[in-house]
Amino acid sequence: MAAPKNTFKAALREGRFQLGLWAALGSAYAAEILSGSGYDWLLIDGEHGPNDMPLISAQIGALHRSSTHAMVRPPMGEAWILKQLLDQGAQTFLIPMVESAAEAEALVRAVRYPPHGIRGVGAGLGRASDFNRTPDYLTTANDEICLIVQVESRAGLAAIDEIAAVEGVDGIFIGPSDLAADMGLLGNPGAPEVLAAITHIFARTKAHGKARGIMTVSLPQAAVYRDLGADFMAIGTDVNCLVSAAGALRRTFLGEEGTEKRGGGY
Repeated sequence: MAAPKNTFKAALREGRFQLGLWAALGSAYAAEILSGSGYDWLLIDGEHGPNDMPLISAQIGALHRSSTHAMVRPPMGEAWILKQLLDQGAQTFLIPMVESAAEAEALVRAVRYPPHGIRGVGAGLGRASDFNRTPDYLTTANDEICLIVQVESRAGLAAIDEIAAVEGVDGIFIGPSDLAADMGLLGNPGAPEVLAAITHIFARTKAHGKARGIMTVSLPQAAVYRDLGADFMAIGTDVNCLVSAAGALRRTFLGEEGTEKRGGGY
């Protein structure tokens, strides 16, 4: 018995577009509800969502036997938290604010067992090995890990070729809002300068044979990114869906017109 098959990683290798949604409510119940909505993957957000390790673990568990794949974003790309997430069964990681090949190489080592990395051999205590019921887990786990790094700054933009060339990095994910902010365009991720930077990152990522990912809550912008060649993309968040649906229901009942104004970011 080998480590569970990473369906998201397999789909990217086969060139099948993967559609996702952000899960930032910090609720395993909400994640389970969302898993029946037909998305290929959900991003369990530990960077901006109110998530700690028990909450993230519960959400991974809620998706464990679902056809919707659990991707996890830790607050930062630190080896200690990646060790815990790996043992809790996370197989696909989205790491924020990667700005150099050295940082990407350190992340590759953090998610692999020795001699190729520094992951601690303790999965027998966690969901990853089905609580030590998977005999061949240790020898097969590395192959099923998918590492996605976020490029969302001018430094990352400048180093895109070096980052995308790192063996063990499976994809590059662009954070348009953070990239725009670092370019002096806070709150304007749709600016032409930002789109030009995204186009360049996508082109260089493809040249290195890696998957291209991005996130937006604007469907017109999502269509643009898809046309640019996005291989995987999130098109909304559970928070925005809840806010929009609740507000729309009230306005419809009261006969009010228009939509509520939204803040920046996602």
